[in-house]
Amino acid sequence: MNDETKDLILGIFEASLEAQLRAVRRLRQGEPAPEPRRRKGLPQVDMAFDILKKAHSPLHISVILDRIQTQFGVAVDRESLVSSLTKKVARGDRFLRPEKNTFSLKPEAR
Repeated sequence: MNDETKDLILGIFEASLEAQLRAVRRLRQGEPAPEPRRRKGLPQVDMAFDILKKAHSPLHISVILDRIQTQFGVAVDRESLVSSLTKKVARGDRFLRPEKNTFSLKPEAR
């Protein structure tokens, strides 16, 4: 094993052990463990679903993004949402893509 790899592995072990030691010390002092972080709000696909459900018609991605911003106060990345919705369409999961960059809900999802 070369020195660089050895140093990297030992650094990882050291960081892990330091984190464990901090946790043990916190428990000894009676400090509560930190709360796990929770995501606030809905996932972006669920926000798009909600927007399309209320619209009752196909919407262009720009309109969906504007309505998500207005209704949920969240700026969603365009490419990320298009990618997510396109994957859902390909799987046959809730969404349809009647035109380029335009999405709607499958009739049974409405």
